[in-house]
Amino acid sequence: MTSVQEGNDSRFRYVFICGLHRSGTSLLGRNVARLENCTGLKGTGVIEDEGQFLQDVYPIAKIYGGAGKFGFDPRAHLTETSPLLTPENALKLRQSWERYWDQSKAIRVEKTPANLLKTRFLQAMFPNSYFIVIRRHPVPVSMANQRWKVSFAPLHNLFDHWLHCYALFEEDRKHLKHVYELSYEDYVRNPDKYHDAIAAFIGTRVPQGAREDVTGAYNQKYFNRWSQLLNSSLFTRYFQYIAVKYEPKFMKYGYSLTKGLGVKEERLHEAEEISATAGALYCLLADAYALILRLTTRSKAHIKRQLRARLPGPLKMIIKHVLGKTVLNKKQPDVVSS
Repeated sequence: MTSVQEGNDSRFRYVFICGLHRSGTSLLGRNVARLENCTGLKGTGVIEDEGQFLQDVYPIAKIYGGAGKFGFDPRAHLTETSPLLTPENALKLRQSWERYWDQSKAIRVEKTPANLLKTRFLQAMFPNSYFIVIRRHPVPVSMANQRWKVSFAPLHNLFDHWLHCYALFEEDRKHLKHVYELSYEDYVRNPDKYHDAIAAFIGTRVPQGAREDVTGAYNQKYFNRWSQLLNSSLFTRYFQYIAVKYEPKFMKYGYSLTKGLGVKEERLHEAEEISATAGALYCLLADAYALILRLTTRSKAHIKRQLRARLPGPLKMIIKHVLGKTVLNKKQPDVVSS
């Protein structure tokens, strides 16, 4: 294995939090950074204090399509064979993060979702690398990414991305010296158990009352939405088709798209009768619909940018004031009802 670790200080351990976007990496990363003798990146001024935004050794995930897409670009998958792996880059990367870690702590934590496809590269870059990989049910992950940043990616593409990224990691895992895996669902069910296990894994302890509270409530709203799509959506046949198609693939990871999610049994039997040809057509229609939504959204954004650039300042202030009052009036019933 190619390595540049000889020039690094072996007194430190580097813990990398890995997992797809919307999988709980931020919450997990903050809690790991609260363990004894651990420090996370703080006060960086970048999104979620992610290390990817503080360096220029490798491109950020957005360059490869961002959340729900980056893994499809082969360039996002870095290993010890990467030409980026040089002593100069190793020093540069470490220095990019060093200023944001507490220098009195020996265990340095860095969280970036796309680390999932860079484990072998990071292991070669840093001594004593430890990888904590979290997985979350593909329905919440895919639906959250579908709505987050208004990507409008069809669900079957997001399911494919989930499977593709974790399949790549499965191969990379064979080359890793220190790796710990857990599911988001298990973590939120029993966080104390996993904090103890992770602390033992990286060689530290859990201090008293130091963790951030976790909850499994966020998953349920996506499961409710998924059940609705399968049972009563205008596009029920499409959702039924992908549920049946992807079920055995996700079952390998312990996840089901149909069991325990309130899906009517007769709907699943109907889905099993959908031909591959009809299913492919449904997916093409979903792709087309997503494209139309993206183009429409981009057109609206372009119009807004043009208006901001051309409207006089006083008129902008009037519009902003009116819109602000409208938003306030819309929110008022929610305050009363609560």
